[in-house]
Parts: sequence; structure tokens; C-alpha cells
Amino acid sequence: MAGFRNGRGRDNRPPHNQPQQAPYGYNAAPPPYPQQQWQQPPQGQQGQQGHQRQQQGGGQPYGEPEYFGEPYGQPQHPHAATANNPGHTQMFSVDDPYAGAAPHHAGAAPVPTGPRLPWKPLLSGIVLRPADTFLRMRDHAVWGPALVVTFLYGLLAIFGFDKARAEAIDAPLSTAIPYILMTALGFVVGGLILGAVTHTLARQLGGDGAWQPTVGLSMLIMSITDAPRLVFALFLGGENGLVQVIGWLTWLAAGALFTMMVSRSHDLPWPKALGASAIQLVALLSLIKLGTL
Repeated sequence: MAGFRNGRGRDNRPPHNQPQQAPYGYNAAPPPYPQQQWQQPPQGQQGQQGHQRQQQGGGQPYGEPEYFGEPYGQPQHPHAATANNPGHTQMFSVDDPYAGAAPHHAGAAPVPTGPRLPWKPLLSGIVLRPADTFLRMRDHAVWGPALVVTFLYGLLAIFGFDKARAEAIDAPLSTAIPYILMTALGFVVGGLILGAVTHTLARQLGGDGAWQPTVGLSMLIMSITDAPRLVFALFLGGENGLVQVIGWLTWLAAGALFTMMVSRSHDLPWPKALGASAIQLVALLSLIKLGTL
């Protein structure tokens, strides 16, 4: 009972807020360091402090770690902190000027717009400006000039052969006129067939041109290129040496024009265009040039 009177017992514990006394022989522990509580400055003062830190530290907030030793005073790209460093690879792209460009196909060549050429500019353009003329007329039919020019060429073509010319001159007029007309009609039909063959071969080789311009232009090329040989053959005869040389030169010119026409009309490279015109060239060589030589 004496203990309870003196204040000792189960409640004989020091208060929580009072430091305990160290036992004898031990140094007393230093009092705890008073904690400082950080108080958030007002909103306006925060903006001023942040602005001052950005001016002093180059935009790097205080307290944030400095990555890879980059200075605060240099403006950084969002990914510049880790780009081109060990363990990091910067992503980059190369601008390709041909990106998105579709591969070249037949029909991709630009088609010039404009009205159809009249027959005079058409005929002169085949001789003087063949590339531009064929490209402009690739979508226009030329049946009128093609049929008329080929028919007139057929009327005179019979006089380019010595034997046929002698038969036409010695025959009566009633016989010679139908004979000449049938020959001219045969040239027209032959030009149509050869032009259709050229068009079919061009389509099989990947071309996409229309058949009407191809056939009509091929008939014009056949007639126009052989006109110089025919003019000299009317006066000198088909077996003349000069006529033979002119015939070979005009045949080579016809091959160049056929190739250019098919290339422009069907948008094909020149080897394929030449291949599409090969049968027509061989036929003209066999029927006209070799028959004259």
C-alpha cells in the first residue's frame, strides 16, 4: 500500500512527452532536432520563384536530377536527354522524294489535252513533229485522213511496179480503172489488217492504247513514208538504183515512226514498241520494197 501512496506502481511511468533519463554511466541522447515544416508560398510568389529558377538554371526545375551530365543552360529536345548515348538510340527518318510514287505502268504517261488536229497539221506533224503529234492524237480517231490518204496512195502504188504499170497502161480504160480501184482498195484493207495486228501485239506486250488511233496512224505512216519512193518510181521505174536506195531509207524511217507511234499511243518502251511493229514492217518490206527492188 505504501507504494501506491508514494505514487509508484503500474502507473509509475514517465510521461510520453518527457525524455527518459539515461542510466548511470551513459551519456544522455541529444534531444531530437526540431523538424521544420515547409510552407507553400502563395500562388503569385510561386510563379516568381519558378521564373527566377528558370533564369538561373536554364529551365531545369530545382530538385530534379540532371541526366547524363547535360547542362541546364542549353535548350533540350524532349528526347535529347537520352539520344545518342550508350544504351539509347535516337530515332530518325529519311525523306524519300519518291515516297508514295506509284510504279510506272502503261497508261501513266500524261495525255495532253486539246482538240483533235486537223488533217493538214496532222500530216505535217507526222513528218516534222512525230513525237508530239502521236502523243496528242493517241486518243483521237483519224479515220478520215487515214482512209483518204491510203486510198490515194494505193491508186498510185500500182505505177511503182514496172510490170503492173505496163499492164495498166496497155489495158483498155474500162479494164484499167477497175483494176486501179481494186488495187487501191486492197491497200486500204491491207493497211487496216496490218494496223490491227500491230495494235493487238502492243496490247499483248502491256500497252493500253485505243485501237482506232493505232490503226489509223499506222495507215498514215505506211502511206506517207513510201510516198518519196513512189514519186521517183513513177518516172524512173521501180528497178532504178536511186529508187531502191530511197526505198530502203524510207522503210527505215517507217520503222522509226512505227516504233514512236506505238510507244506514245500505248505508253510502251521502245523495244516493246518495235516488237509490236515488227510484223507490219516485215510485211511492208516483202510486199512493197522487195517487190520493187
